[in-house]
Amino acid sequence: MTVATDFKARLLAGEPLLGTFVKTPHPSVVEVLAQAGLDCLCLDAEHAPFDRVDLDRGLLAARAGGIAALVRVPSGAPHEILNALDLGAAGIVVPHVRSAAEAQAAVLACHYGAGGRGYAGGTRASGYVSPPIGERLAQTRAQTSVILQIEDVEALDHVEAIAAVPGVDAVFIGRIDLTVALGETDPKSGKVVAAVTRIIEACRAAGCTSGLFTPDLSEVPMWRAQGASLFLLGADHAFIRAGAIKLRADAAL
Repeated sequence: MTVATDFKARLLAGEPLLGTFVKTPHPSVVEVLAQAGLDCLCLDAEHAPFDRVDLDRGLLAARAGGIAALVRVPSGAPHEILNALDLGAAGIVVPHVRSAAEAQAAVLACHYGAGGRGYAGGTRASGYVSPPIGERLAQTRAQTSVILQIEDVEALDHVEAIAAVPGVDAVFIGRIDLTVALGETDPKSGKVVAAVTRIIEACRAAGCTSGLFTPDLSEVPMWRAQGASLFLLGADHAFIRAGAIKLRADAAL
């Protein structure tokens, strides 16, 4: 079983999974974080300056480190999804999904088939070999995690339909974007908490895995109890900054 296949199986089973965002487009950062005992990393090509070469190196480092690496693509554009998956991403996080139609389009772009992902056999994703087409189709179905991010007010009217789209493996709640979209400044405001709760409940009813980001780690047990299981928390930039601040304090100089 590959790392990607194992990650997807655990994701679908609703096992608690912990990952973090990688904002620095350098393979050394991935290499270091792969040693931290996390379940996955998410290379953030939406909000950080990852180009295709950066993704290539980062995903290579993740494979060498034996950790599943997701890519949060800049958008649901098929070519962006194709690039990340051909380079060996274990899964895709598609931001700003607002409707069932957008969810269906994202699923289609993540898999081979009519109107879907363009077929290529000899990529990193296939181990640089070209297996029989039927075998490769089965491999990608088993290995590719399709995770859709909900973070817009418009999506709240369609969350039940989004979660029920076949092929959606998980819904990830963009807590901070959702806070701003709802006209709030505090991710703990009643309006935001109610929206997050509703999304998790919709996912549970549809049999779809849910996950979220939270800036307050003390909330994790609460959201876990409600049914969320994928937690992408923190980021390399925050770890570096916190470590430097701690060094300053501990050195007492």
